[in-house]
Amino acid sequence: MYSLGQSVKALLIFAALISLCRPSLAAAQSCGSTGVAMQVLGSGGPETQDKRASTSYLIWKDGKARVVLDAGGGSALRFGESGAQMSTLDVFLFSHFHVDHTSDFPALVFSSWFEDRNRPLPVYGPPGNEYMPSTTEFVHDLFSDPHGAWRYLSELVDSGNDSSYKLQPHDVAAGSTPVPVFHNADMSISAVRVIHGAFPALAWRVEIGGKRIVFSGDTNGEGGGLTQLASNADLFVAHNAVPEGATGVERRLHMPPSVIGEIAGNAHVKQLVLSHRMLRTLGKEQQIETEIRLHYSGPIAFANDLDCFPVK
Repeated sequence: MYSLGQSVKALLIFAALISLCRPSLAAAQSCGSTGVAMQVLGSGGPETQDKRASTSYLIWKDGKARVVLDAGGGSALRFGESGAQMSTLDVFLFSHFHVDHTSDFPALVFSSWFEDRNRPLPVYGPPGNEYMPSTTEFVHDLFSDPHGAWRYLSELVDSGNDSSYKLQPHDVAAGSTPVPVFHNADMSISAVRVIHGAFPALAWRVEIGGKRIVFSGDTNGEGGGLTQLASNADLFVAHNAVPEGATGVERRLHMPPSVIGEIAGNAHVKQLVLSHRMLRTLGKEQQIETEIRLHYSGPIAFANDLDCFPVK
């Protein structure tokens, strides 16, 4: 028979093993503990075989999550792993409404009900067309009564109490030059329309803590708006969904490495992060970098889920 001392010792060993298996909260919250940082929640595209969460990004300032851009499949889990809290967000941004950029939004919103958030959450994204809902339509189609998919959460959008937590969706009718969209005491956000086939899409610039972070979103790179938006960015996140030489629908939707390099070089960005990596670009990093280097000489990083990029 075990003595009391042996039983206590066994419990202590068991507890120690459990603690070793549990992710460290301190480690999870290491991104952005001081200053400004961008964390990649999802570095992949719509494929599951790439073993990556779909597109999503998080901006930290002094240990608090302040901005989320996109919420593709798997990003809600990555958000939790990052140590972020929905209660600290100032704003939620969407580049466009393809599934691999939006499907975890309801999961993140519902998780926030279990946090101490007591203020509205502005949500900004593109207008709609015959192929896609507008941002206001998207949010209401998810949550509004009587026809929302999750209408049991209709209080999140239909409540008349503006001082409580509810979603505040806004359609951003941006053009070919950057337009201001949101600002508060220490942050300003601008957007520009980009070309992603027939789908309304936006690129975003977040200026916070004296740093400028730009997200291309999905785009074929046509027009000069993205270069204007990314001008002198401290960090430029570009989507590397197709290899050099892509043709057809792939090229109409996405920019190849040479175009990424041209935009980064012409905009004089200080650091380039390549994300939205797909099976057709994974394993081709050397060729991709070679094409980009023809136009851009700064630091280049290939993103993975939960990578943290302090903005210097």
